[in-house]
Amino acid sequence: MSTRNTRVLAPVVPSWGRLRPLGIDQVRIDGGFWGERQRLNASAIIPHALRWEERVGWIDNFAHVRAGDIAGHHGGRQFADSDVYKLIEAMAWEVGRTGDVALDEQIERLGRLLAAAQCDDGYLNTQFGNPGQAPRYSDFAWGHELYCFGHLIQAGVARLRTGRGGSVAEVALRAADHVCREFADGARPDVCGHPEIEVALAELSRVTGEPRYLDQANRFLARRGHGLLPDGEFGRGYFLDDVPFVDSPVLHGHAVRALYLCAGAVDIAVERGDAQLLDAARGQYDAALAARTYLTGGMGAHHQDEAFGADFELPPDRAYCETCAGVASVMVAWRLLLATGQPRYADVIERTLFNLVAACPSAGGDGFFYTNTLHRRTPAAASAPDEVAPRADALLRAPWFEVSCCPTNVARTFASLATFIATGSDAGIQVHQYAPATIVTPKARLRMQTAYPDDGLVRISVDEAPGPFALDLRIPQWAGGATVDGQSVPVGTLRTRVQAGDVVELVFPMIPRVIVPDDRIDAVRGAVAVERGPLVLCLESVDLPEGVEVNDVAVAAPPGARMDGDTVTMPGLIRRTCPTAWPYGVGPAGRATQPCDLVMRPYHAWGNRGPATMRVWLPVG
Repeated sequence: MSTRNTRVLAPVVPSWGRLRPLGIDQVRIDGGFWGERQRLNASAIIPHALRWEERVGWIDNFAHVRAGDIAGHHGGRQFADSDVYKLIEAMAWEVGRTGDVALDEQIERLGRLLAAAQCDDGYLNTQFGNPGQAPRYSDFAWGHELYCFGHLIQAGVARLRTGRGGSVAEVALRAADHVCREFADGARPDVCGHPEIEVALAELSRVTGEPRYLDQANRFLARRGHGLLPDGEFGRGYFLDDVPFVDSPVLHGHAVRALYLCAGAVDIAVERGDAQLLDAARGQYDAALAARTYLTGGMGAHHQDEAFGADFELPPDRAYCETCAGVASVMVAWRLLLATGQPRYADVIERTLFNLVAACPSAGGDGFFYTNTLHRRTPAAASAPDEVAPRADALLRAPWFEVSCCPTNVARTFASLATFIATGSDAGIQVHQYAPATIVTPKARLRMQTAYPDDGLVRISVDEAPGPFALDLRIPQWAGGATVDGQSVPVGTLRTRVQAGDVVELVFPMIPRVIVPDDRIDAVRGAVAVERGPLVLCLESVDLPEGVEVNDVAVAAPPGARMDGDTVTMPGLIRRTCPTAWPYGVGPAGRATQPCDLVMRPYHAWGNRGPATMRVWLPVG
């Protein structure tokens, strides 16, 4: 049964869906793993990003546009504006979450800067269309103008949803109106090389009630796949302009582009009641989950074009797994969860948030992974704390990149994390993610207490409720053997009837699990990985004897893992090979082995103890 959604303080609020999102005023994370990430975001990540965007000139670009001298002073790449907008969006959700007055003033300061640089017709860009620069819309493949507008609009949506409005929202609305005039039927028939405007316009239509924004989003989606963009170095598939969206069987091309477009397609399908489009988006995403996704939830196997590979082409040591692709995958999964109510999409969100998005920032919030490899063969050098990293994959977490889309994407995700915890429906409340939290809806006031993911015990107390209601609990696919109030339950969704005063106790099995890959994934055939609860574990060389790297060890057969206190350990072997040996022959290569214990730690925390080699998939024997 579908349900009509009303005003909610959240980034995604479909008009219709199986489930209703809850806003940051209805769900509060009270501590634990995700509470610590929100604290880190507010105290370190957002201020860090603001300092760097000022230092490298991305914010000053707008002042130079206003002054008329941007041609000689532009800082950053052609899409630098978008990261200013994503930072503003992160700040907006943080203000909505905490009411931080000083941060709100910062947003308005930035909003006034944007307003001063905006043209009378709503156009705003610091790379194009200003004196001494290339004309507007002269490079749809690489210019990113509509992409930047998309992130500006999402920042405006955040201000509107949190009831602040102000200059950022006004600038975003003028920009959206400009886009609708410029790209309506009978005007420019173009599309942007990087999807993003589609998902932004769809959400703006929801928050304003203006159908023309949704109509324009649909126009952009319908135009894509008809060869409007050039057939460049990576082909039109890189831009998702090779086939119409509904005709593609699986996500392909540039991973972030494909996922942003898929998220926009779900939004458009839901708002227009287009079952065929929704099925196409869902089918593509499901196919990518089945054959083009890493154990961590990461997507994107190619470095040269940041793209998906073929089915089961998932090399761990060449995994790209851009952090932004992880954020975008969560965006798609969340929209599909709201539309369909299927808990497996909440499983995907859990896996991706814990093992990829959480891996991006350093423990101090001042360094970031752009790519997320599953195997580091040589120790990566530490990044200089005051230098911009030129390459996304060359170092340990870097303080800033020439392309710093990932830090700001993580910031806006962490600021709005509470919206992923639970949903509502006419029947009751659905809990999708487990964290210490307070949930308040017209149905009830719930209090969730847990040390998850370190511990599998979750207690949900119904503190207030006007009457009995249905409480749905997600039992993750990995949690076979879970119990609710002492009774074994199957994976999937468990519905229980509760009322004020009730306490529901979930216990998830947290014993380590040895994971075997599909044998079609050639790159890890014969290897194993380890998970505990929702966490993927890895081996770091800092936990091995001196002089031993992760490529020097194997898991003893048969593979097994055990808990040693708070640590997961696997019996392993150090393999010593003669440096002059030939590594090919008709039988096993001759080598000496030495028993050792392999200490496995959460993948999301790797790289915080200095340069190291690291491995998720370990060979056996």
